[in-house]
Amino acid sequence: MATPSVSYPRRYLNVIQSPSGSILPSSNLTSFLSPCGAYRSFSRTAVRRHGHINEPKPGEEIHVTFITREGDQVHVEAAEGDNLLDIAQAHDLDMEGACGGSCACSTCHVIVDPEFYDLIPEPDDDENDMLDLAFGLTETSRLGCQVKLTKELDGLRVALPQMTRNLQARDFEKRADERPEQ
Repeated sequence: MATPSVSYPRRYLNVIQSPSGSILPSSNLTSFLSPCGAYRSFSRTAVRRHGHINEPKPGEEIHVTFITREGDQVHVEAAEGDNLLDIAQAHDLDMEGACGGSCACSTCHVIVDPEFYDLIPEPDDDENDMLDLAFGLTETSRLGCQVKLTKELDGLRVALPQMTRNLQARDFEKRADERPEQ
């Protein structure tokens, strides 16, 4: 059985880019054909930086202090533009962010030090809707995924609330230990 003849646009005849990004000669073109012999084009999407924090440049660090549920203070240095959720997760702090930072839950709820609260832009309607669901809401509550660091926030202090609405088994471990045995 003869292989079907497929015509390719001229720009694809000399070289092709592999999925890994390397440029291959056209002799490797057949490895990029679908089983029926049709050409499958490659596409690229914009790089998303969610979940990754930038390394602060020397002298441009923004200092943030997280106060854990246990009352411990964790001092971190971060870069301008990073959000509190990504920073907390990068430093293994107990901030869940169940929605992945898309402002669709309240598990990254933080309580901002009143001294810094007015330096943060006002929450939008989506954030306010999610904050209404947050456990232990205060006047200075914000969602960590929506607080982006600026130079004005150097020295920011935020506290993690005692609980979130997206409860996990570890939230109840202490209670289970305190129960009297029957």
